[in-house]
Amino acid sequence: MKITDVQIGKVKIPLKRPFKTALRTVYFAEDIVIKLKTHSGITGFGSAAPTFAITGDSQDSIVSCLVHHLKPKILGMDVAHIEKLMANIHSSIVNNTSALSAVDMALYDLHAQALGVPLYQLLGGYRNLIFSSLTISANTPEVMVADSLVALEEGFCDLKLKLGANSALDLKCVQAVRHAVGKQIKICVDANQAWQPKDAVRIIRNFEKLGLDIDFVEQPVAAKKMRDLRFVKEHVNTNVLADESVFSPYDALQIIKLNAADMINIKLAKAGGIYLAKKILNICEAAGIECMVGCMLESQVAVTAAAHFAAAHKSILRCDLDPPALLAENPVVGGVSFDGNMLSLSNRPGLGIQDIIDFQPIAS
Repeated sequence: MKITDVQIGKVKIPLKRPFKTALRTVYFAEDIVIKLKTHSGITGFGSAAPTFAITGDSQDSIVSCLVHHLKPKILGMDVAHIEKLMANIHSSIVNNTSALSAVDMALYDLHAQALGVPLYQLLGGYRNLIFSSLTISANTPEVMVADSLVALEEGFCDLKLKLGANSALDLKCVQAVRHAVGKQIKICVDANQAWQPKDAVRIIRNFEKLGLDIDFVEQPVAAKKMRDLRFVKEHVNTNVLADESVFSPYDALQIIKLNAADMINIKLAKAGGIYLAKKILNICEAAGIECMVGCMLESQVAVTAAAHFAAAHKSILRCDLDPPALLAENPVVGGVSFDGNMLSLSNRPGLGIQDIIDFQPIAS
């Protein structure tokens, strides 16, 4: 089954409320979407979210990479040769992980459709049901409490609190949310690189002294400063999760070598797709490092791909795949189904995506 056409477009989806972290405030999810057409009439879907503050990828850079570099590499290629295709695209450019991820998931979608199986079965098939946490945006204690209570009403029992935008308020926010939701609800916090190492230790120790029962702290310090991450890990009892510090298998090896984190957050947009995400997972499994599967603020296309990857593997015990719960509307027909914190995968071949409403072509 050969690829005969590559269509590139975008979707812009309003959020239910602004999404605030220590790095940015977002009002819309804006995805670059790719459709890979084949001579047999099957279409593979992929998408990429411009997340400049994290990946360094903008809408223009993603589109340019897709049009000028990746499209010529895959046109005319047979999706049956998936390993050859993946090696080809991943060796063709440096960085540009968002564009790579979009093509990667579309190729895997086609490959699974060609074989007539759901992608999660092709990747391992461990389960077809996973559960996600919900992210609570950085805000005042009062607003974060209100948002957390809404999340509980919607069926979520695992909350991620975004912190770091105002370190003086961080402790008050966590205290307020914990008091409001009770002890039965899991809470983790994500500083998105906002803290200095000693400040991170002080803040986390305060969480511990107050018995706030924080499940883990995500990326407390700057991404490239792995020794600072190790410093935090060595001086607190709470688990430390590396997110922005790990884009590649090499990054995962460095984290493990330095003993810099207890856990690693795998995101397809950071890894460049499923192909390298599997390698990161394999490295972590060998080292006994727990992995979570997360995502950017993106459409259901990429979230569906991440859900298939997570569901396929026994060792993925945590997921943070909540964007569909944050979006005001869903332009994607098919894909993963959401019911509160539960994500279920259908038995449709590939990603199970049938169409994308309001797809706006921008290149072909």
